[in-house]
Amino acid sequence: YLKRQIRRQPYYKKPILTTSQLPRIIGKPRKKKVRTRKRQIDKYSLISFQLLSYVVLLLGNKIRATRCCFFGIHRRVEACRLKLAPMFLIMYNMKTFLLKPAPQGNMIRCRITRDRKGMDKGIFPFYYLFLELGNNKKQFLMSGRKRKKSKTSNYLISLDPIDLSRDGNNFIGKVRSNALGTKFTVFDNGINPSKKPFAPETAQVRQELAAISYETNILGFRGPRKMTVIIPGIDSDNKRICIQPESEHETLLVRYQNENMQNLIKLQNKMPSWNRETQKYKLNFHGRVTEASVKNFQITSEDDPDSIILQFGRVAPDVFTMDYRFPLCTVQAFAICLSSFDGKLACE
Repeated sequence: YLKRQIRRQPYYKKPILTTSQLPRIIGKPRKKKVRTRKRQIDKYSLISFQLLSYVVLLLGNKIRATRCCFFGIHRRVEACRLKLAPMFLIMYNMKTFLLKPAPQGNMIRCRITRDRKGMDKGIFPFYYLFLELGNNKKQFLMSGRKRKKSKTSNYLISLDPIDLSRDGNNFIGKVRSNALGTKFTVFDNGINPSKKPFAPETAQVRQELAAISYETNILGFRGPRKMTVIIPGIDSDNKRICIQPESEHETLLVRYQNENMQNLIKLQNKMPSWNRETQKYKLNFHGRVTEASVKNFQITSEDDPDSIILQFGRVAPDVFTMDYRFPLCTVQAFAICLSSFDGKLACE
C-alpha cells in the first residue's frame, strides 16, 4: 500500500517514505531473492510440462500413462479419458471450437446473460454466451441479437459482443423462424442458394445446422412446451454431415415432415412431471437451475431418454445456464436456446 502511495505522488514532490525504509517501518526484515540458474530451469520446465499435458489430453482418448522429460525432470501424466481444455482450444481457433461437435463423454457448461438495458434493448435484447472455467471464471464465446425490421424472428450470432452485423467478419450464423414462431431453422454464415448466381465464386452455400419445431399449444391448455430438434448426423470420424439444401424441398423441416430421416438425428425435450405439493411441473436439473420458467427445458435422444444432451434454465432474472454434450456443437446449442427466448403466439 505504501509503495503504491509513493508511486502516485508527482515527480516534483519528495516522497515521505522511500522503499528502502519500508521494511523497517513494517517490522519485517527485507530478504534478498537469490535466483539461480537451477531455479529458472525448474520454472521453465514446469511451464513446458503444463503445455505438454494439455496436448497429451487433447490428442488421445484413452491414454494410460505418458512419461515426459524436460530438463531432466520426469513426470507421469495419467488420463483415463479425454478431458476438454477450453482455453487451449479457444486460444488457437475459436470458430473451429464453436462449430465442432463436443467431445464424447463430456458435458460442457456455459452461461447466458441477457442485457435489456437501453432504449431498444427492452424489445431487442443482447444475449451473451460464456464458457464456465471454474473458480467463478468465464470465457466469452459469442453473442446474439434479434434483427430489427424483419418480417419474422431472425437472430444473428456473432463472435464479437458489439459487432452483430451480417456483413461483418464475426458473423457465424443465424436463427430464422416462421410467422407463428413455431418452427426455427439454424444456418451458418454461408449465402442463400437463391443468391448464388450473384455472389462471388468463392462464396459457399449456407449449411443447415439444426431445425426446431414447437408443438402448437394456444394459451397452454396442452401443458408445457413440446419441442423437437432435428440435427445433421455424425459420420464415423465424429464429424457433422454437411447438409446444404438447394431448394425448400430439401430442408431439414421438410425432410422431417416427410419422415425422410436419413443422415439425420431426432431429439426431443424431456416432459416434466407434475408435483402435487407445489402444483407445478418439475424437472431435475441437478442444481444447475434454481428458478422456474416456461423457457426451461431438457433435450434427450430417442435411443437413450435418460441421457441429457442439452439443458437450459434460469438462475437469475437475466442469467441462464446452458449445458450440452455430443453430438451438439456450441452454435447449435446456443441457437436452440435463442429459439426458447423468442415469444411464440401459438405456443403460449
